[in-house]
Amino acid sequence: MKEITDIIKAYQKAKKEKKKAALATVVKVEGSSYRRPGARMLITEDGQLTGAISGGCLEGDALRKALSAIVQQENKLITYDTTDEDDAKFGVQLGCNGVVHILFEPIIEEDQLNPIAILTALQSKRENAVLATLFSLTDKLQLGTAMLFRNEPILSKTPQAIFDKTIKDILEVSEHKTTAIKAYNLDNQQIDAFLEFIQPPISLIIAGAGNDAQPLAEMAYLLGWEVTVIDGRPTHATPQRFTNATKVLVSKPENVLAQIQIDEQTAFVLMTHNYNYDLELLKYLLNTNAPYIGTLGPKKKLVRMLDELDLATPANQTRVHGPIGLDIGAETAEEIAISILAEIKSVFTGASAMFLKEKKKPIHVYELKNN
Repeated sequence: MKEITDIIKAYQKAKKEKKKAALATVVKVEGSSYRRPGARMLITEDGQLTGAISGGCLEGDALRKALSAIVQQENKLITYDTTDEDDAKFGVQLGCNGVVHILFEPIIEEDQLNPIAILTALQSKRENAVLATLFSLTDKLQLGTAMLFRNEPILSKTPQAIFDKTIKDILEVSEHKTTAIKAYNLDNQQIDAFLEFIQPPISLIIAGAGNDAQPLAEMAYLLGWEVTVIDGRPTHATPQRFTNATKVLVSKPENVLAQIQIDEQTAFVLMTHNYNYDLELLKYLLNTNAPYIGTLGPKKKLVRMLDELDLATPANQTRVHGPIGLDIGAETAEEIAISILAEIKSVFTGASAMFLKEKKKPIHVYELKNN
């Protein structure tokens, strides 16, 4: 979601400067590639790039293709076949041993459902959503970013002839929370649909506004997470100390839950260094559906808190992460922040947090479901 946020900001800046732009989206990958379907990049007519569609090897050629799309005011699908040993003919020297299909869409401001408008609507709410991008591998018809589906009126410019089939597949994607590629027939032409399941960014609630919370909040912001900092001390919980936090709240533990939203993408970190504050807040959190709760400090601290709350059940001992973080030998506040963020990310993605060199399966945690 951070990439989308950055792209929207970059487009708004380009719009003010009266610069034309195009959106590049990886819609399909066969074999190995640095970025997976859903990777996006905004290209302005003066060569400014925001986001990434590769490890840097495609961006130069993508600029040329984007400028062509802008000049001609039409969507273009470009295929880079890196399985060809003579990939130098693309002028990009990929070396990834895969086929990458990238859709280029000029941003037409008069179109109320242009790709940026749809991405902006996606970003406006903390709800699961599905984006449908329509393209063709066999024809010039490239419909582009065509639909945003969530629990509200649908934004769509999908052709009526394939609308119902698209909705049916989107409902399946939404139910299973799995991105998919489907194929439809439109006027005797095959149209592929990249149906991308997108969750809101992780909402990180940091209880504690000490100096060690500052790098945690800043690094989470750099990841594109929404950060809320809460502390009972007005001298510590200030916007000046946490400039990139979405919210900074001065609150007693009993008032915290009334001021925040908890959903399936919410993580709590208790690091106030005030045992009684953490204890009381933990009592309230255990009665919520918060999917991640972590406590800073030794394991015996968490055991003591659960015992005092008379909540030392196996479920709670599994649910609450204490001590918080992965074992990377962290010592400084910055290193501890990395450890904490890595653990939270692994929990939400269901990843093992093992060495990648020891992983037997593909690095990416999901595989596209095809027809």
